[in-house]
Amino acid sequence: MDYLLPYGLEWMNLLVRWLHIITGIAWIGASFYFVWLDNSLRPPAPGGELAKKGVAGELWAVHGGGFYNPQKYMVAPSELPADLHWFKWEAYSTWLSGFALLTIVYYFNAQAMMVDRSVAELTSWQAIGIGLGSLVAGWVVYDLLCRSKLGKHDLAFGAVIFILLVGATWVLTHFLSGRAAYIHVGAMIGTIMVANVAMVIIPGQRKMVNAMIAGQKPDPIYGIRGKQRSVHNNYFTLPVLFIMISNHFAMTYRHEHAWAVLAGIMLAGVFIRHFFNLRHKGRVEFKYPAIGVLLLAVVAIAIAPKAPSTTAAAANSGADAGAQSAAQFAQVQGIIQQRCVSCHAAHPTQPGFATAPAGVMLDDPHGIAQNAQRIYQQAVQLKAMPLANMTNMTDAERAQVAAWFEGGARTN
Repeated sequence: MDYLLPYGLEWMNLLVRWLHIITGIAWIGASFYFVWLDNSLRPPAPGGELAKKGVAGELWAVHGGGFYNPQKYMVAPSELPADLHWFKWEAYSTWLSGFALLTIVYYFNAQAMMVDRSVAELTSWQAIGIGLGSLVAGWVVYDLLCRSKLGKHDLAFGAVIFILLVGATWVLTHFLSGRAAYIHVGAMIGTIMVANVAMVIIPGQRKMVNAMIAGQKPDPIYGIRGKQRSVHNNYFTLPVLFIMISNHFAMTYRHEHAWAVLAGIMLAGVFIRHFFNLRHKGRVEFKYPAIGVLLLAVVAIAIAPKAPSTTAAAANSGADAGAQSAAQFAQVQGIIQQRCVSCHAAHPTQPGFATAPAGVMLDDPHGIAQNAQRIYQQAVQLKAMPLANMTNMTDAERAQVAAWFEGGARTN
């Protein structure tokens, strides 16, 4: 039955990933909606009925064939409603499913997914310890800074948190594989976000509700703190969403300055998110998305691959090109057989893989020819494959693959 374990893990990966996306949409969607709502509320007329009730703002909206009239009380209504909805399980479910996915994909197969011996010689438990430690350290440092005097100055606080996240990325990329480093920065941000809900926002709301039940006036400080953390979560969303999909784009996490690449993309996300937050308040300032797009363009240009050399193509242009290319392909096929086929085959032999990653199978000449561009990009340009270089592919072998591809990727 051992042969079914990788297959079972594959299904767990699929189902938990699906759940994570669903709950993430629910949580981030609610976050986006409430920031929009908060910024779109209009104060009631002074001395009017709503103002007397303690309403700080209201909004009329139409959606799905109906009219909606949400109202916000600055502290609390005079009477506690019988049915009060709490927005918390979206956040908790997203984090729990995300941590489960982190465990299935990375911690169950740490040597393949987290350890890169060209970066650091680590045991699986050391790599997992660094990953888990980063989640705890990220929240502790963030929370302490929030509670300090710095937390009262939004711009300065945001700049410091950004610098700390970039620093954490730099540290992690010097211990873990680029892919694992990125995903743990994302998990760190996600942990901060859910801890904001569980440790600050919800407890504060409970204290306000309990005060009303006891016939006391709720302390507005809890609403102020909750709003602060909610706004922080809003600015974290675009960076963390990018990191969620980053494992599909080795050109980012495999770059020699991967920490700087992620810093540029995260900063672009913050500027773009800021544009929408201002827009909800009625301020349209296109300089912010322009800065975001410019940052993304700079990153894209900076990490662009170099043009392939033409020496290999010239070498194969003689009368014996056919014989040379056949011999060259035989060498390349041997390299791929030794370094790649344990994962990229109809029936992978590498532990932890039930099927070929991304459906790429290289165990026959047709598969190699069909995926020549991908082989060149992943094994030569990015050096992202073999995964964590588990099979010890050498630079000389990568050069042979490069010469074959740049010479036309002939198979005969």
